[in-house]
Amino acid sequence: MKKILVLTGGGDCPGLNAVIRGIAKAARTNGNWEVWGSIEAFNGILKDGPEIIKLTRRYTAGIHVKGGTIIKTTNRGNPLEFPTPQPDGSIKLVNRTDELISKIKAQNFDAVINIGGDGSQAISQALFEKGLNIIGVPKTIDNDLSATDLTFGFSTAVQTATESLDRLVSTAESHHRTLIMEVMGRDAGWIALHTAIAGGAEICLIPEIPFKIESVLKRINSRYKKGRGFVNIVIAEGAKPIDGEVMGEKSKDAGDPHIKLAGIANYLRSQLEKRGCQAQIRTTVLGHTQRGGTPIAFDRILATSMGVKAFEMVEAGAFGKMVAYKNNKMASVFIKKAISEYNVVSQDHYLLNTARQLGISFGE
Repeated sequence: MKKILVLTGGGDCPGLNAVIRGIAKAARTNGNWEVWGSIEAFNGILKDGPEIIKLTRRYTAGIHVKGGTIIKTTNRGNPLEFPTPQPDGSIKLVNRTDELISKIKAQNFDAVINIGGDGSQAISQALFEKGLNIIGVPKTIDNDLSATDLTFGFSTAVQTATESLDRLVSTAESHHRTLIMEVMGRDAGWIALHTAIAGGAEICLIPEIPFKIESVLKRINSRYKKGRGFVNIVIAEGAKPIDGEVMGEKSKDAGDPHIKLAGIANYLRSQLEKRGCQAQIRTTVLGHTQRGGTPIAFDRILATSMGVKAFEMVEAGAFGKMVAYKNNKMASVFIKKAISEYNVVSQDHYLLNTARQLGISFGE
């Protein structure tokens, strides 16, 4: 009986459990493979006394409807720069990839399936180049991997954000207020753009188009007549003013290289108020609510299909590749190509044109 090791790394995302279940059920149908899960990404293998579980029918039954990941995840488990305590109490980032591969082989795993975003797949590529049989499955609610048309979890995040905007529209109208809703989107504004169109926002601010405070204020003022009116603004966490930087600070957690983005909605509010915006302004930050909860039907189907495809790629020996969803079909691409370019909102994308024709302002 051959063995597959499955792990989930980086931020959690609706649909992760559906991928795990898809892999496990396909392996059981095949009959020649066991599927195991490493707890908290590669941390489970690297621990003294590996923390891995066999993904039996009992563990995976019905998990496709659950948010999160049954095998947990972490942002602090990069084996290329693993946070390692030193005798003096400091933390040193150590390359533990050779040790990791040795431990994986010692556990008699024939292949690894790494479910994660661009950072996780960069790790997959590095391990593949060192000889590990590894397959990638793309995971990011930001939908920012260019090698696949969609990533699971994105549609659920948009649904969550749109439902929230629907609620804010009614309260903005009732109080004649301007409401700013901040959504996720570090370098790509897909969630914000989809939500603004679906929810009928007046203004949408995304990382790809630096905004002018004066343009935003002008649009707000045009919506108010005789003191009445309302405005709903959707802003991505990675959006920035034309003469400024993204709002955030470096993570204090050892081994986590990400900038923790936060504050752009409140920054926009303060700048508008300083410039004499007469409307009452309130802010809402959705944050991790977009990551949690039950995946919608589309994401369950997409994630399950990706899990099945990943198993088929393992069986075919298509290592060094990542599952992709292209032109309504399951496909595979080389991991190296998949992580070479971000999927950002291009200036000629049809949704930008759609939004502009609807009268949505991007603060230009």
